Amino acid sequence: MNGKLKVLLLEDDANLGLVIQEHLQLQGYAVTLCADGVEGTTAFAGDKFDLCLVDVMMPNKDGFTFAAEVREVDQQTPLIFLTAKALKEDKIKGFKVGCDDYITKPFSIEELTLRIEAVLRRSHGQTKSTSLGIYEIGKYTFDSNRQTLTINQDQRKLTPRESELLRLLCEKSNQTVTREEALNTIWNDDSYFAGRSMDVFVSKLRKYLKDDPSIEILSVHGKGFRLVVA
Repeated sequence: MNGKLKVLLLEDDANLGLVIQEHLQLQGYAVTLCADGVEGTTAFAGDKFDLCLVDVMMPNKDGFTFAAEVREVDQQTPLIFLTAKALKEDKIKGFKVGCDDYITKPFSIEELTLRIEAVLRRSHGQTKSTSLGIYEIGKYTFDSNRQTLTINQDQRKLTPRESELLRLLCEKSNQTVTREEALNTIWNDDSYFAGRSMDVFVSKLRKYLKDDPSIEILSVHGKGFRLVVA
């Protein structure tokens, strides 16, 4: 998977940045290393990357700000935060900004590699779904292969994870999708923080579907979620 994939790495700790860069290059990735969010923004605007690894605590422009700016123009490129900020509130903020994963320092290079591979597997694998993956949801048309949601010729491009979650809900329309099933299928992780991340994505999907009042994503207390189309 990773033969020619390009990684944008934002890390203000020069030693750690070089260690990560060298390791990923040995794994076959092409890595662009930036020392802060300003450099990262310039690099992101000038090239196309398959993944962003972003330190949160950086001078000039922090990681949350960088990520928010990226998500304004690009909902697709996977983003992983690397941070010493281990507070629950910081992790939730990271997922709300739009990250795909959140790794707390100190971490092992092996863990980082596995997290990167998991995120890229989700991101790139989504396009390989069945050619029949088009769902009519009330007034919406959801194309899970193209990751688009359309209503009245107004088309929204979904992120890979948003698309995976909506597809799972569609496949079990009017049935309960348990939290455990969704987390293990899409996040490969059923931890508390993955659960909070999923809640954020469910909220996003509800907003995307709000223009058709016949559609609702119900929270089934203690179990999971159910896509209901009247």
